[in-house]
Amino acid sequence: MTPEELSAAIRGALQAAVDSGDLSVAVPDEVRVERPKNRDHGDWSTNVALQLAKGAGMPPRDLATALSTRLGDVPGVKAVEVAGPGFLNITLDAASAGELARSVVEAGAAYGRNDSEAGHVINVEYISANPTGPLHLGHTRWAALGDAMARLLRASGATVTTEYYINDAGAQMDKFAASVLASAKGEPTPEGGYPGAYVDDLAATALKQRPDLLAMDDAEGLAEARTLAYAAQLQDIKDVLADFGVHFDVWFSEKSLHDAAAVEDAVARLREQGHVFDDQGAVWLRTTDFADDKDRVLIRANGEPTYFAADAAYYLSKKDRGFDEKIYLLGADHHGYINRLKAIAACAGDDPEHNIEVRIGQLVDLNGARLSKRAGNIIELRDLISWIGSDAIRYSLARYPADSPLSLDGEELRKQTNDNPVFYVQYAHARTANVARLAAEDGVDRADGFDASLLSDPTEAALLAVLGDFPRVVAQAAHLREPHRVARYLEELAARFHKWYDTCRVRPMTADEEVTDLHRTRLWLNDATRQVLANGLDLLGVSAPERM
Repeated sequence: MTPEELSAAIRGALQAAVDSGDLSVAVPDEVRVERPKNRDHGDWSTNVALQLAKGAGMPPRDLATALSTRLGDVPGVKAVEVAGPGFLNITLDAASAGELARSVVEAGAAYGRNDSEAGHVINVEYISANPTGPLHLGHTRWAALGDAMARLLRASGATVTTEYYINDAGAQMDKFAASVLASAKGEPTPEGGYPGAYVDDLAATALKQRPDLLAMDDAEGLAEARTLAYAAQLQDIKDVLADFGVHFDVWFSEKSLHDAAAVEDAVARLREQGHVFDDQGAVWLRTTDFADDKDRVLIRANGEPTYFAADAAYYLSKKDRGFDEKIYLLGADHHGYINRLKAIAACAGDDPEHNIEVRIGQLVDLNGARLSKRAGNIIELRDLISWIGSDAIRYSLARYPADSPLSLDGEELRKQTNDNPVFYVQYAHARTANVARLAAEDGVDRADGFDASLLSDPTEAALLAVLGDFPRVVAQAAHLREPHRVARYLEELAARFHKWYDTCRVRPMTADEEVTDLHRTRLWLNDATRQVLANGLDLLGVSAPERM
C-alpha cells in the first residue's frame, strides 16, 4: 500500500462514517499521512481527526477512535492506534507494506513526482553574474540550489522557466571593454578595470577574430573589444555551467531593456498605476507605500535611467511573458533588494506575497581552495570542478539551507569514506547496482516471482517506510524551496539500506541453495531502493554511479 492509497483509504473511512450518520463533517479532498519519527509509532500517522474535530463538533480523540475502528477493517492495515490528543498511528501488514517495492520499480523515474505544484507558472532567476569575468565560488551556491529548486518544482507539477539575467549594460561593461583593449595594446589595466590573465586571453581572442582591432580609432576599437570579449566571456560562463550540470531556458540581456525603450514603457505603466511622481527634475516610484525604506529614483534629472528602473522594467517583462510567480535567488549582499523588488510588484498591481519571492543565499567558505591562476583574486568554479568534482560540490551545497553561512572543507569532500555524505549516498546506489548484478549471476530474476508478505524483517519494514516517504519529501521540498530536505532524506535512505544489506540476503548463501521467492522479492526491494536513490540524486543534479 502506497501513502496515496492509504490516504484514500482514510478518506474512504471518513466518507463511510459520514454516510452512516456517525459523523457530520465535510470530508477533505485529500488526507495527509506522514511517517512517524519513531518507528514504534507505526508505519504512518495522520492528524486528520485533529483537523476535523471542530467541524464535527466532537473531541479529537473521539473522532480518531471512531475512525480507527473503520480503518482497522481496511485490507492491508494491521493495526490502528489512537495517540496523544487524537493522532492516528497506522501499521500495515507485511504484504501491504511490501507491495510498495513493486510499485516503486514499476513507476521507475516517475516515482516521487507529484502534482502538488500543478498550475503554478514560475520564473526562477539565479546566478545572474556580470559577464565581465569567470564564475567563482560566490556564484556556486545558487548555481547548485537554483537548479535543484527548479528540478523539484518541475517534479511537483509546476511549469518552470529558469532565467539568467545578463548584466551587460552600465559602467562595468565600459571598464571591461577598456581592460580588454588595454591588454590587446600591451598597456596596463585602466584604473578601476579588470585585471587577470583571463582578460589577456579575451584580448587574444578578440585580436584573432579582428586582427585590425588595434588599427581602429579609440571609440570603434572600444566598441568592438566590448562586443567580442563579451561574447567570449558569456560563452565561457555557459560552458562552465554546462560542466556543472546547469542549463538555463532563457538568457535575458539587460541591454535589451534599454535598446527596446522598455524602461520608458515601464515608467509609463507604473505611472498609470498611480505610483510615479516627479520631483526636482527626476522621476520617482513611491515604493514607501509598500514598506520600502525610501522612494526610488527611476529616471535621474539628467534623463538617465537608474538600475532600479531596469529592475522595474525587468519585473514587468517577466509579468508580460506570463510568469505569475517570479522567484529571485540573490547573493548575500542583496538583502536591500527584498523590499524594493516587492514594492515594484505592488506598484505594478501585483500581490507581493504571491507574485514575487526573493531569497538570499549566504556566503560559502571553502577551506583549501586556491585562488584562480587566470583571475588572480577569486576561486573559480571551473577550478572547483577540476579539484573536487561537480557531484561533491553540488551535493554538499544542496544539503544545507541557503540562508545559513556555510564553511566546507575541500579535502573532506574529496574523500571516499562514509563520513563524506555524497560518497555515502552514491555508494549506496552503487551497492544496489552491484547487488543486482551479482543476483543476476546467481539466477535471481524479479520476473520469476514476488511475494510481498515475505518482507517481514524489521529492517525491511524500516526501509519500505522510508521509500514510501519520498513523494512527500519531494513535494515539501518543492513547496518550501528547500532542496536540502531531499539530501537529508537520501542520507537516511542510504543508512536504512546499508543496515538492511547487512541483515538480509538477496543472493543465495551457497552455490547449492535454491533460489526462492524470498530472494526475488528482496531483489525487488533492492531495486526499488536503487530507483529512489537515483531519482533523488537527479533532483539535486548529482549522478548515480553504477560502480565506485
